[in-house]
Amino acid sequence: MVAEGAELDGAKILGAPADPADWPRWREQLAAWRTDARARIGHTGALYERAEFAWTQRCFSVALVWLWDEQLYDFEQRRFTPERLLAEAAEFGGFDGVVLWHAYPVIGIDDRNQFDWYRDVPGIRELVAELREHDVRVFVDYNPWDVGTRREPVDDARAVADVVAWLAADGVFLDTMKEAPQELRAALDEVRPGVAFEGESTLPLARVEDHHLSWAQWFDDSDVPGVIRSRWFEQRHMLHHTRRWNRDHSDELHSSFLNGVGMLIWDVVFGVWVGWNARDRGLLRTLVEVQRRNARLLTHGEWTPLAARSEHLDVVGSRWRDGDRELWALVNRRAEPFAGPVDLDGRQLELGLPGRAVLAIEPNGDVTVSPRGLSPEFPERETVRIEPPIVRVAEVPPGMVEGPPPAASIAVFRRRETGTYGEAPYVEEWKPLPPRLHDLVDVERPAPRGRYAIGVREVVGPEGSPLTGLTLDEAREHARSAGGRLPTEDEWQAAAVAGLLGRAEPLVWNWTESEHRDGRTRFAILKGGSHVEVTGSDWYADGGALPPEHSLKLLLAGGGLQRSPAIGFRLAVDLP
Repeated sequence: MVAEGAELDGAKILGAPADPADWPRWREQLAAWRTDARARIGHTGALYERAEFAWTQRCFSVALVWLWDEQLYDFEQRRFTPERLLAEAAEFGGFDGVVLWHAYPVIGIDDRNQFDWYRDVPGIRELVAELREHDVRVFVDYNPWDVGTRREPVDDARAVADVVAWLAADGVFLDTMKEAPQELRAALDEVRPGVAFEGESTLPLARVEDHHLSWAQWFDDSDVPGVIRSRWFEQRHMLHHTRRWNRDHSDELHSSFLNGVGMLIWDVVFGVWVGWNARDRGLLRTLVEVQRRNARLLTHGEWTPLAARSEHLDVVGSRWRDGDRELWALVNRRAEPFAGPVDLDGRQLELGLPGRAVLAIEPNGDVTVSPRGLSPEFPERETVRIEPPIVRVAEVPPGMVEGPPPAASIAVFRRRETGTYGEAPYVEEWKPLPPRLHDLVDVERPAPRGRYAIGVREVVGPEGSPLTGLTLDEAREHARSAGGRLPTEDEWQAAAVAGLLGRAEPLVWNWTESEHRDGRTRFAILKGGSHVEVTGSDWYADGGALPPEHSLKLLLAGGGLQRSPAIGFRLAVDLP
Protein backbone atom coordinates (compact mmCIF):
# COMPACT_ATOMS: atom_id res chain seq x y z
CA MET A 1 0.00 0.00 0.00
CA VAL A 2 1.12 3.59 -0.53
CA ALA A 3 1.82 6.21 2.08
CA GLU A 4 -0.91 8.77 2.73
CA GLY A 5 -1.18 12.54 3.14
CA ALA A 6 1.32 15.32 2.54
CA GLU A 7 4.27 12.92 2.46
CA LEU A 8 3.25 12.05 -1.10
CA ASP A 9 3.52 15.66 -2.28
CA GLY A 10 7.20 15.33 -3.19
CA ALA A 11 7.04 11.89 -4.81
CA LYS A 12 7.99 11.31 -8.43
CA ILE A 13 5.88 8.21 -8.99
CA LEU A 14 3.18 6.89 -6.67
CA GLY A 15 4.19 3.25 -6.66
CA ALA A 16 1.65 0.49 -7.13
CA PRO A 17 1.23 -2.44 -4.72
CA ALA A 18 2.49 -5.79 -5.97
CA ASP A 19 -0.74 -7.57 -5.00
CA PRO A 20 -3.72 -6.75 -7.27
CA ALA A 21 -6.02 -7.27 -4.29
CA ASP A 22 -4.62 -4.03 -2.89
CA TRP A 23 -5.24 -1.99 -6.03
CA PRO A 24 -8.80 -0.80 -5.27
CA ARG A 25 -7.70 0.55 -1.88
CA TRP A 26 -4.60 2.08 -3.52
CA ARG A 27 -6.75 3.94 -6.05
CA GLU A 28 -8.97 5.20 -3.22
CA GLN A 29 -5.89 6.49 -1.42
CA LEU A 30 -4.66 8.21 -4.57
CA ALA A 31 -8.01 9.95 -5.05
CA ALA A 32 -8.16 11.04 -1.41
CA TRP A 33 -4.61 12.39 -1.52
CA ARG A 34 -5.34 14.37 -4.70
CA THR A 35 -8.45 15.98 -3.22
CA ASP A 36 -6.61 16.87 -0.03
CA ALA A 37 -3.47 18.14 -1.82
CA ARG A 38 -5.46 20.39 -4.18
CA ALA A 39 -7.24 21.94 -1.21
CA ARG A 40 -4.06 22.39 0.85
CA ILE A 41 -2.13 23.98 -2.02
CA GLY A 42 -5.02 25.94 -3.45
CA HIS A 43 -4.66 24.46 -6.91
CA THR A 44 -7.16 25.90 -9.40
CA GLY A 45 -5.87 24.75 -12.79
CA ALA A 46 -6.89 28.11 -14.24
CA LEU A 47 -3.90 28.39 -16.57
CA TYR A 48 -4.76 25.02 -18.11
CA GLU A 49 -8.11 26.47 -19.21
CA ARG A 50 -6.52 29.27 -21.21
CA ALA A 51 -6.72 28.63 -24.96
CA GLU A 52 -3.16 29.80 -25.64
CA PHE A 53 -1.80 26.93 -23.51
CA ALA A 54 -3.97 24.20 -25.03
CA TRP A 55 -1.07 23.03 -27.22
CA THR A 56 0.82 21.73 -24.18
CA GLN A 57 -1.83 19.05 -23.60
CA ARG A 58 -1.13 17.58 -27.06
CA CYS A 59 2.67 17.88 -26.94
CA PHE A 60 3.42 14.17 -26.50
CA SER A 61 6.73 13.88 -28.34
CA VAL A 62 9.58 16.34 -27.77
CA ALA A 63 13.07 16.04 -29.24
CA LEU A 64 16.09 17.59 -27.58
CA VAL A 65 18.30 18.67 -30.48
CA TRP A 66 21.80 20.15 -30.51
CA LEU A 67 21.52 23.19 -32.76
CA TRP A 68 24.40 21.95 -34.94
CA ASP A 69 23.29 18.33 -35.20
CA GLU A 70 23.90 17.27 -38.81
CA GLN A 71 20.25 16.27 -39.05
CA LEU A 72 19.46 19.94 -38.53
CA TYR A 73 22.46 21.76 -40.01
CA ASP A 74 24.40 21.26 -43.24
CA PHE A 75 28.01 22.32 -42.68
CA GLU A 76 28.84 22.32 -46.37
CA GLN A 77 25.86 24.39 -47.47
CA ARG A 78 26.01 26.43 -44.24
CA ARG A 79 22.27 26.33 -43.67
CA PHE A 80 19.74 24.76 -41.35
CA THR A 81 17.87 21.73 -42.69
CA PRO A 82 14.61 21.42 -40.72
CA GLU A 83 13.17 19.42 -43.60
CA ARG A 84 15.78 16.72 -42.98
CA LEU A 85 15.15 16.69 -39.23
CA LEU A 86 11.41 16.36 -39.69
CA ALA A 87 11.73 13.64 -42.34
CA GLU A 88 13.90 11.53 -40.07
CA ALA A 89 11.54 12.25 -37.15
CA ALA A 90 9.05 9.93 -38.82
CA GLU A 91 11.03 7.01 -37.31
CA PHE A 92 9.80 8.24 -33.91
CA GLY A 93 6.27 9.05 -35.04
CA GLY A 94 7.09 12.71 -35.63
CA PHE A 95 7.87 15.47 -33.16
CA ASP A 96 5.32 17.70 -31.47
CA GLY A 97 8.08 19.91 -30.11
CA VAL A 98 11.84 20.44 -30.13
CA VAL A 99 14.22 21.96 -27.62
CA LEU A 100 16.94 23.81 -29.54
CA TRP A 101 19.97 23.14 -27.33
CA HIS A 102 22.55 25.79 -28.06
CA ALA A 103 25.23 26.67 -25.48
CA TYR A 104 26.31 23.80 -23.24
CA PRO A 105 28.87 22.22 -23.59
CA VAL A 106 30.71 24.95 -25.56
CA ILE A 107 29.77 27.91 -23.39
CA GLY A 108 32.70 29.15 -21.32
CA ILE A 109 35.21 28.83 -24.13
CA ASP A 110 35.14 32.65 -24.05
CA ASP A 111 32.99 35.41 -22.57
CA ARG A 112 29.90 34.86 -24.73
CA ASN A 113 26.82 34.22 -22.62
CA GLN A 114 23.90 31.90 -23.21
CA PHE A 115 21.90 34.60 -24.96
CA ASP A 116 24.77 35.40 -27.34
CA TRP A 117 24.79 31.74 -28.36
CA TYR A 118 21.24 32.25 -29.68
CA ARG A 119 21.52 35.82 -30.97
CA ASP A 120 24.71 35.21 -32.97
CA VAL A 121 23.24 32.26 -34.93
CA PRO A 122 22.55 33.15 -38.57
CA GLY A 123 19.14 31.94 -39.72
CA ILE A 124 17.81 30.85 -36.33
CA ARG A 125 14.64 32.95 -36.54
CA GLU A 126 13.84 31.43 -39.92
CA LEU A 127 14.52 27.96 -38.49
CA VAL A 128 12.04 28.50 -35.67
CA ALA A 129 9.45 29.89 -38.07
CA GLU A 130 9.74 26.89 -40.39
CA LEU A 131 9.45 24.40 -37.54
CA ARG A 132 6.32 26.16 -36.28
CA GLU A 133 4.87 26.15 -39.80
CA HIS A 134 5.06 22.34 -39.58
CA ASP A 135 3.15 22.40 -36.26
CA VAL A 136 6.30 21.72 -34.23
CA ARG A 137 6.50 23.79 -31.06
CA VAL A 138 9.91 25.26 -30.24
CA PHE A 139 11.48 25.51 -26.79
CA VAL A 140 14.51 27.64 -26.00
CA ASP A 141 16.91 26.54 -23.29
CA TYR A 142 17.54 28.62 -20.17
CA ASN A 143 20.75 27.92 -18.22
CA PRO A 144 20.38 29.54 -14.77
CA TRP A 145 23.92 28.46 -13.90
CA ASP A 146 25.40 30.83 -16.51
CA VAL A 147 26.64 33.44 -14.06
CA GLY A 148 30.29 33.85 -15.07
CA THR A 149 30.14 35.01 -18.71
CA ARG A 150 29.38 38.47 -20.06
CA ARG A 151 26.45 39.99 -18.18
CA GLU A 152 23.35 41.30 -19.93
CA PRO A 153 22.20 44.86 -19.21
CA VAL A 154 18.95 43.34 -17.88
CA ASP A 155 18.23 40.51 -15.46
CA ASP A 156 17.89 36.91 -16.64
CA ALA A 157 14.09 36.95 -16.62
CA ARG A 158 13.98 39.88 -19.02
CA ALA A 159 16.80 38.44 -21.16
CA VAL A 160 14.99 35.10 -21.53
CA ALA A 161 11.75 36.91 -22.38
CA ASP A 162 13.53 39.01 -25.00
CA VAL A 163 14.94 35.91 -26.71
CA VAL A 164 11.53 34.22 -26.61
CA ALA A 165 9.91 37.28 -28.17
CA TRP A 166 12.65 37.63 -30.82
CA LEU A 167 12.40 34.00 -31.85
CA ALA A 168 8.62 33.66 -31.36
CA ALA A 169 9.33 30.55 -29.28
CA ASP A 170 6.60 28.53 -27.60
CA GLY A 171 8.29 27.37 -24.43
CA VAL A 172 11.29 27.59 -22.14
CA PHE A 173 13.16 24.50 -21.03
CA LEU A 174 14.51 25.08 -17.52
CA ASP A 175 17.89 23.38 -17.60
CA THR A 176 18.82 21.96 -14.16
CA MET A 177 15.75 23.65 -12.64
CA LYS A 178 12.69 21.98 -11.22
CA GLU A 179 10.76 25.24 -11.31
CA ALA A 180 11.04 28.74 -12.75
CA PRO A 181 11.46 31.91 -10.70
CA GLN A 182 8.18 33.76 -10.37
CA GLU A 183 9.64 36.80 -12.12
CA LEU A 184 10.25 34.70 -15.24
CA ARG A 185 6.55 33.82 -15.50
CA ALA A 186 5.67 37.50 -15.28
CA ALA A 187 8.29 38.50 -17.87
CA LEU A 188 7.10 35.91 -20.39
CA ASP A 189 3.45 36.87 -19.95
CA GLU A 190 4.39 40.43 -20.90
CA VAL A 191 5.97 39.53 -24.24
CA ARG A 192 3.84 36.73 -25.64
CA PRO A 193 0.79 34.73 -24.56
CA GLY A 194 1.00 30.95 -24.19
CA VAL A 195 4.73 30.54 -23.51
CA ALA A 196 5.04 27.43 -21.34
CA PHE A 197 7.65 26.19 -18.89
CA GLU A 198 9.12 22.70 -18.92
CA GLY A 199 11.08 21.94 -15.77
CA GLU A 200 13.78 19.31 -15.43
CA SER A 201 13.00 16.46 -13.01
CA THR A 202 10.46 16.62 -10.18
CA LEU A 203 8.23 19.70 -10.28
CA PRO A 204 7.15 20.92 -6.81
CA LEU A 205 3.45 20.29 -6.41
CA ALA A 206 2.60 23.94 -5.83
CA ARG A 207 4.12 24.91 -9.20
CA VAL A 208 2.03 22.48 -11.25
CA GLU A 209 -0.35 25.43 -11.34
CA ASP A 210 1.85 27.50 -13.67
CA HIS A 211 4.17 24.90 -15.23
CA HIS A 212 2.32 23.10 -18.00
CA LEU A 213 5.09 20.58 -18.71
CA SER A 214 7.95 18.83 -16.92
CA TRP A 215 10.43 15.98 -17.34
CA ALA A 216 9.84 12.56 -15.88
CA GLN A 217 13.60 12.11 -15.61
CA TRP A 218 15.08 9.01 -13.95
CA PHE A 219 11.79 8.19 -12.24
CA ASP A 220 12.28 4.98 -10.26
CA ASP A 221 9.03 3.05 -10.69
CA SER A 222 7.50 0.19 -8.72
CA ASP A 223 7.64 -3.30 -10.24
CA VAL A 224 4.04 -2.96 -11.36
CA PRO A 225 4.06 0.45 -13.09
CA GLY A 226 2.68 3.18 -10.86
CA VAL A 227 1.15 6.62 -11.32
CA ILE A 228 3.18 9.74 -12.07
CA ARG A 229 2.37 12.14 -9.26
CA SER A 230 2.14 15.39 -11.27
CA ARG A 231 -0.09 13.82 -13.93
CA TRP A 232 -2.42 12.33 -11.33
CA PHE A 233 -2.59 15.65 -9.45
CA GLU A 234 -3.37 17.63 -12.63
CA GLN A 235 -4.36 15.42 -15.54
CA ARG A 236 -3.74 18.21 -18.05
CA HIS A 237 -0.09 18.51 -16.99
CA MET A 238 2.23 17.00 -19.61
CA LEU A 239 5.39 15.11 -18.73
CA HIS A 240 8.11 13.67 -20.95
CA HIS A 241 9.83 10.51 -19.79
CA THR A 242 13.59 10.29 -20.27
CA ARG A 243 16.55 8.19 -19.19
CA ARG A 244 19.16 9.68 -21.42
CA TRP A 245 21.87 7.02 -21.16
CA ASN A 246 19.58 4.02 -21.55
CA ARG A 247 19.76 1.71 -24.53
CA ASP A 248 16.44 0.13 -23.59
CA HIS A 249 13.62 2.67 -23.29
CA SER A 250 10.73 0.23 -22.98
CA ASP A 251 10.19 0.87 -19.25
CA GLU A 252 9.75 4.61 -19.82
CA LEU A 253 7.55 3.93 -22.83
CA HIS A 254 5.32 1.64 -20.80
CA SER A 255 5.00 4.22 -18.03
CA SER A 256 4.28 6.90 -20.60
CA PHE A 257 1.48 4.85 -22.14
CA LEU A 258 -0.10 3.88 -18.82
CA ASN A 259 -0.03 7.48 -17.58
CA GLY A 260 -1.10 9.14 -20.82
CA VAL A 261 2.04 11.30 -20.96
CA GLY A 262 4.80 11.89 -23.49
CA MET A 263 8.40 11.01 -24.20
CA LEU A 264 11.61 12.94 -24.72
CA ILE A 265 13.62 11.82 -27.74
CA TRP A 266 17.30 12.40 -27.15
CA ASP A 267 19.48 10.28 -29.38
CA VAL A 268 22.55 12.55 -29.25
CA VAL A 269 23.41 13.69 -25.71
CA PHE A 270 25.76 16.68 -25.96
CA GLY A 271 27.72 15.16 -28.81
CA VAL A 272 27.45 11.52 -27.70
CA TRP A 273 25.44 9.05 -29.80
CA VAL A 274 22.86 7.20 -27.67
CA GLY A 275 20.51 6.21 -30.49
CA TRP A 276 17.21 4.44 -29.95
CA ASN A 277 16.82 0.85 -31.05
CA ALA A 278 14.28 -0.09 -33.73
CA ARG A 279 11.88 -1.76 -31.28
CA ASP A 280 11.64 1.31 -29.07
CA ARG A 281 11.18 3.63 -32.04
CA GLY A 282 8.30 1.37 -33.11
CA LEU A 283 6.81 1.49 -29.61
CA LEU A 284 6.97 5.27 -29.60
CA ARG A 285 5.36 5.55 -33.03
CA THR A 286 2.42 3.52 -31.75
CA LEU A 287 2.17 5.51 -28.51
CA VAL A 288 2.09 8.95 -30.05
CA GLU A 289 -0.34 7.95 -32.80
CA VAL A 290 -2.79 6.62 -30.20
CA GLN A 291 -2.22 9.53 -27.83
CA ARG A 292 -2.74 12.20 -30.47
CA ARG A 293 -6.01 10.62 -31.58
CA ASN A 294 -7.22 10.53 -27.99
CA ALA A 295 -5.62 13.62 -26.48
CA ARG A 296 -8.86 15.06 -25.08
CA LEU A 297 -9.81 11.78 -23.46
CA LEU A 298 -6.37 11.46 -21.85
CA THR A 299 -6.59 14.91 -20.27
CA HIS A 300 -10.30 15.10 -19.38
CA GLY A 301 -11.55 11.52 -19.18
CA GLU A 302 -11.99 9.55 -15.95
CA TRP A 303 -8.61 7.81 -15.52
CA THR A 304 -8.47 4.43 -13.78
CA PRO A 305 -4.88 3.20 -13.29
CA LEU A 306 -4.28 -0.56 -13.43
CA ALA A 307 -7.84 -1.28 -14.48
CA ALA A 308 -6.65 -4.21 -16.64
CA ARG A 309 -4.43 -7.17 -15.86
CA SER A 310 -3.59 -10.72 -16.86
CA GLU A 311 -3.39 -13.52 -14.32
CA HIS A 312 0.32 -13.21 -13.58
CA LEU A 313 0.51 -9.47 -14.26
CA ASP A 314 2.41 -10.00 -17.51
CA VAL A 315 -0.05 -7.51 -19.01
CA VAL A 316 -1.43 -4.49 -17.15
CA GLY A 317 -3.34 -1.49 -18.39
CA SER A 318 -5.08 1.82 -17.71
CA ARG A 319 -8.49 3.07 -18.77
CA TRP A 320 -9.81 6.54 -19.63
CA ARG A 321 -13.59 6.98 -19.91
CA ASP A 322 -15.86 9.85 -20.88
CA GLY A 323 -19.48 8.77 -21.11
CA ASP A 324 -19.59 5.89 -23.58
CA ARG A 325 -16.15 6.71 -24.99
CA GLU A 326 -13.40 4.49 -23.58
CA LEU A 327 -9.67 4.09 -24.20
CA TRP A 328 -7.60 1.17 -22.91
CA ALA A 329 -3.79 1.30 -22.87
CA LEU A 330 -2.10 -2.05 -22.17
CA VAL A 331 1.54 -3.11 -21.97
CA ASN A 332 3.28 -6.49 -22.04
CA ARG A 333 5.85 -6.12 -19.28
CA ARG A 334 7.75 -9.27 -20.26
CA ALA A 335 10.28 -9.86 -23.03
CA GLU A 336 8.34 -12.95 -24.17
CA PRO A 337 5.15 -12.81 -26.27
CA PHE A 338 1.88 -12.96 -24.39
CA ALA A 339 -1.26 -14.84 -25.44
CA GLY A 340 -4.23 -15.32 -23.17
CA PRO A 341 -7.08 -13.68 -21.31
CA VAL A 342 -6.81 -10.17 -19.90
CA ASP A 343 -9.31 -8.87 -17.36
CA LEU A 344 -10.61 -5.44 -18.38
CA ASP A 345 -12.36 -4.37 -15.19
CA GLY A 346 -14.36 -7.60 -15.05
CA ARG A 347 -14.60 -8.22 -18.78
CA GLN A 348 -12.40 -11.02 -20.17
CA LEU A 349 -10.68 -10.47 -23.51
CA GLU A 350 -8.32 -12.83 -25.34
CA LEU A 351 -5.24 -10.92 -26.48
CA GLY A 352 -1.90 -11.57 -28.11
CA LEU A 353 1.03 -9.18 -27.70
CA PRO A 354 4.70 -9.41 -28.73
CA GLY A 355 7.32 -9.06 -26.02
CA ARG A 356 7.40 -5.58 -24.45
CA ALA A 357 4.65 -4.49 -26.84
CA VAL A 358 1.87 -1.97 -26.22
CA LEU A 359 -1.75 -2.34 -27.26
CA ALA A 360 -4.58 0.19 -27.39
CA ILE A 361 -8.32 -0.44 -27.60
CA GLU A 362 -9.65 2.87 -28.86
CA PRO A 363 -13.12 4.37 -28.45
CA ASN A 364 -14.21 3.28 -31.93
CA GLY A 365 -13.22 -0.31 -31.13
CA ASP A 366 -10.02 -0.32 -33.17
CA VAL A 367 -7.15 -2.33 -31.69
CA THR A 368 -3.67 -0.88 -32.25
CA VAL A 369 -0.57 -2.96 -31.47
CA SER A 370 3.07 -1.88 -31.71
CA PRO A 371 5.09 -3.46 -34.55
CA ARG A 372 6.41 -6.99 -34.26
CA GLY A 373 9.89 -8.25 -35.00
CA LEU A 374 11.85 -5.01 -34.55
CA SER A 375 15.33 -5.38 -33.08
CA PRO A 376 16.10 -4.25 -29.52
CA GLU A 377 19.83 -4.09 -30.36
CA PHE A 378 21.64 -0.79 -29.88
CA PRO A 379 22.22 0.91 -33.27
CA GLU A 380 25.96 1.44 -33.16
CA ARG A 381 27.38 4.48 -34.96
CA GLU A 382 31.05 4.82 -35.92
CA THR A 383 33.01 7.95 -35.09
CA VAL A 384 35.41 8.65 -37.95
CA ARG A 385 38.55 10.75 -37.69
CA ILE A 386 39.21 13.10 -40.59
CA GLU A 387 42.63 12.05 -41.86
CA PRO A 388 45.20 14.83 -41.41
CA PRO A 389 46.90 16.01 -44.61
CA ILE A 390 50.58 15.32 -45.30
CA VAL A 391 52.69 18.41 -45.96
CA ARG A 392 56.21 17.12 -46.63
CA VAL A 393 59.23 19.44 -46.46
CA ALA A 394 62.93 18.69 -46.75
CA GLU A 395 64.05 20.29 -43.50
CA VAL A 396 62.77 22.00 -40.39
CA PRO A 397 61.44 25.46 -41.40
CA PRO A 398 62.39 28.62 -39.49
CA GLY A 399 60.32 29.10 -36.35
CA MET A 400 59.71 25.37 -36.01
CA VAL A 401 61.34 22.56 -34.09
CA GLU A 402 61.39 18.85 -34.77
CA GLY A 403 59.06 16.92 -32.48
CA PRO A 404 60.32 14.15 -30.19
CA PRO A 405 60.56 10.53 -31.42
CA PRO A 406 57.22 8.74 -31.69
CA ALA A 407 55.82 7.41 -28.44
CA ALA A 408 52.34 6.65 -27.16
CA SER A 409 50.94 9.00 -24.53
CA ILE A 410 48.11 9.58 -22.10
CA ALA A 411 45.70 12.48 -22.62
CA VAL A 412 43.60 13.76 -19.74
CA PHE A 413 39.99 14.88 -20.15
CA ARG A 414 37.59 16.31 -17.60
CA ARG A 415 34.72 13.92 -18.14
CA ARG A 416 31.55 15.75 -18.91
CA GLU A 417 28.53 14.40 -20.75
CA THR A 418 30.47 14.96 -23.98
CA GLY A 419 32.77 11.97 -23.40
CA THR A 420 36.16 12.00 -25.13
CA TYR A 421 36.53 10.44 -28.59
CA GLY A 422 32.95 9.46 -29.35
CA GLU A 423 32.19 6.74 -26.81
CA ALA A 424 29.24 7.11 -24.44
CA PRO A 425 30.66 8.06 -21.01
CA TYR A 426 27.68 6.51 -19.20
CA VAL A 427 25.50 3.58 -20.26
CA GLU A 428 22.27 2.28 -18.67
CA GLU A 429 22.81 4.12 -15.40
CA TRP A 430 21.00 6.72 -13.38
CA LYS A 431 22.01 10.34 -13.54
CA PRO A 432 25.77 10.49 -12.94
CA LEU A 433 26.74 12.93 -10.21
CA PRO A 434 30.05 14.48 -9.14
CA PRO A 435 32.72 13.36 -8.66
CA ARG A 436 31.99 10.87 -11.43
CA LEU A 437 30.41 13.50 -13.68
CA HIS A 438 33.36 15.90 -13.62
CA ASP A 439 36.26 13.59 -12.79
CA LEU A 440 39.46 13.43 -14.81
CA VAL A 441 39.88 10.43 -17.10
CA ASP A 442 42.99 9.15 -18.85
CA VAL A 443 42.78 8.25 -22.54
CA GLU A 444 45.53 6.30 -24.27
CA ARG A 445 46.71 8.08 -27.39
CA PRO A 446 48.85 6.70 -30.23
CA ALA A 447 52.27 8.03 -31.13
CA PRO A 448 52.51 10.70 -33.83
CA ARG A 449 52.49 9.07 -37.25
CA GLY A 450 56.07 9.98 -38.21
CA ARG A 451 58.71 12.71 -38.17
CA TYR A 452 57.24 16.18 -37.93
CA ALA A 453 58.13 19.75 -37.08
CA ILE A 454 55.88 22.08 -35.14
CA GLY A 455 55.76 25.84 -34.62
CA VAL A 456 57.52 26.94 -31.47
CA ARG A 457 54.82 29.56 -31.02
CA GLU A 458 51.29 30.16 -32.25
CA VAL A 459 50.70 32.09 -35.46
CA VAL A 460 50.50 35.74 -34.40
CA GLY A 461 48.71 38.78 -35.72
CA PRO A 462 49.91 42.34 -36.42
CA GLU A 463 50.22 43.21 -32.74
CA GLY A 464 52.26 40.11 -31.95
CA SER A 465 49.46 38.40 -30.07
CA PRO A 466 48.03 35.04 -31.19
CA LEU A 467 45.90 35.13 -34.32
CA THR A 468 42.42 34.15 -33.13
CA GLY A 469 38.84 34.39 -34.35
CA LEU A 470 39.15 31.67 -37.04
CA THR A 471 37.05 28.57 -37.44
CA LEU A 472 38.80 25.22 -37.68
CA ASP A 473 38.48 25.28 -41.48
CA GLU A 474 39.76 28.85 -41.65
CA ALA A 475 42.75 27.91 -39.50
CA ARG A 476 43.42 24.97 -41.82
CA GLU A 477 43.27 27.24 -44.86
CA HIS A 478 45.65 29.71 -43.23
CA ALA A 479 48.07 26.86 -42.51
CA ARG A 480 47.84 25.62 -46.13
CA SER A 481 48.54 29.10 -47.50
CA ALA A 482 51.63 29.26 -45.24
CA GLY A 483 52.90 25.91 -46.56
CA GLY A 484 51.97 23.89 -43.51
CA ARG A 485 49.11 22.21 -41.67
CA LEU A 486 47.75 22.10 -38.14
CA PRO A 487 49.51 19.71 -35.73
CA THR A 488 47.58 16.71 -34.50
CA GLU A 489 46.73 16.72 -30.81
CA ASP A 490 49.29 13.93 -30.27
CA GLU A 491 52.06 15.90 -31.97
CA TRP A 492 51.14 19.00 -29.98
CA GLN A 493 51.16 17.10 -26.68
CA ALA A 494 54.43 15.27 -27.36
CA ALA A 495 56.23 18.49 -28.24
CA ALA A 496 54.76 20.38 -25.29
CA VAL A 497 55.64 17.64 -22.79
CA ALA A 498 59.21 17.76 -24.14
CA GLY A 499 59.34 21.47 -23.39
CA LEU A 500 59.63 22.49 -27.05
CA LEU A 501 56.59 24.77 -27.30
CA GLY A 502 56.40 28.41 -26.28
CA ARG A 503 53.14 30.22 -25.67
CA ALA A 504 52.32 33.70 -26.91
CA GLU A 505 50.34 36.15 -24.80
CA PRO A 506 47.50 36.18 -24.08
CA LEU A 507 47.30 32.43 -23.62
CA VAL A 508 44.87 30.80 -26.05
CA TRP A 509 43.64 27.32 -26.83
CA ASN A 510 45.19 25.77 -29.95
CA TRP A 511 43.20 24.18 -32.74
CA THR A 512 44.60 20.76 -33.66
CA GLU A 513 44.07 18.54 -36.68
CA SER A 514 41.77 16.24 -34.78
CA GLU A 515 38.30 16.54 -36.29
CA HIS A 516 35.92 13.61 -35.81
CA ARG A 517 32.45 12.99 -37.22
CA ASP A 518 29.78 10.37 -36.66
CA GLY A 519 27.17 11.72 -39.07
CA ARG A 520 25.38 13.65 -36.33
CA THR A 521 28.11 15.50 -34.42
CA ARG A 522 31.43 17.05 -35.39
CA PHE A 523 34.10 17.73 -32.79
CA ALA A 524 37.77 18.58 -32.48
CA ILE A 525 40.32 18.46 -29.65
CA LEU A 526 41.78 21.69 -28.27
CA LYS A 527 45.08 21.82 -26.42
CA GLY A 528 46.87 24.23 -24.13
CA GLY A 529 44.21 26.07 -22.11
CA SER A 530 43.65 29.81 -22.36
CA HIS A 531 43.61 33.10 -20.48
CA VAL A 532 39.81 32.80 -20.28
CA GLU A 533 38.59 30.89 -17.24
CA VAL A 534 34.88 31.28 -16.71
CA THR A 535 33.93 30.38 -13.15
CA GLY A 536 30.72 29.84 -11.25
CA SER A 537 29.64 26.47 -12.65
CA ASP A 538 31.11 23.10 -13.51
CA TRP A 539 29.06 23.14 -16.72
CA TYR A 540 31.40 25.64 -18.37
CA ALA A 541 34.10 24.54 -20.79
CA ASP A 542 37.57 24.20 -19.32
CA GLY A 543 39.75 27.30 -19.18
CA GLY A 544 42.84 28.78 -17.62
CA ALA A 545 46.41 27.57 -18.05
CA LEU A 546 46.42 23.78 -18.32
CA PRO A 547 49.16 21.12 -18.55
CA PRO A 548 50.10 19.70 -21.98
CA GLU A 549 48.29 16.44 -21.29
CA HIS A 550 44.94 18.18 -20.85
CA SER A 551 42.51 17.91 -23.77
CA LEU A 552 39.18 19.56 -24.39
CA LYS A 553 36.59 17.99 -26.69
CA LEU A 554 34.94 20.94 -28.44
CA LEU A 555 31.72 20.31 -30.34
CA LEU A 556 31.91 22.18 -33.63
CA ALA A 557 29.26 24.82 -34.11
CA GLY A 558 28.26 26.11 -37.52
CA GLY A 559 27.39 29.59 -38.71
CA GLY A 560 30.78 30.99 -37.70
CA LEU A 561 30.21 30.41 -33.99
CA GLN A 562 33.44 28.39 -33.77
CA ARG A 563 35.30 31.69 -34.01
CA SER A 564 36.61 32.68 -30.61
CA PRO A 565 39.13 35.19 -29.24
CA ALA A 566 40.31 32.37 -26.98
CA ILE A 567 41.29 29.90 -29.78
CA GLY A 568 44.40 30.26 -31.92
CA PHE A 569 46.66 27.78 -33.70
CA ARG A 570 50.21 26.93 -34.69
CA LEU A 571 51.70 25.28 -37.77
CA ALA A 572 53.23 21.88 -38.37
CA VAL A 573 54.83 20.05 -41.31
CA ASP A 574 55.94 16.50 -42.08
CA LEU A 575 59.66 15.70 -42.28
CA PRO A 576 61.35 13.04 -44.43
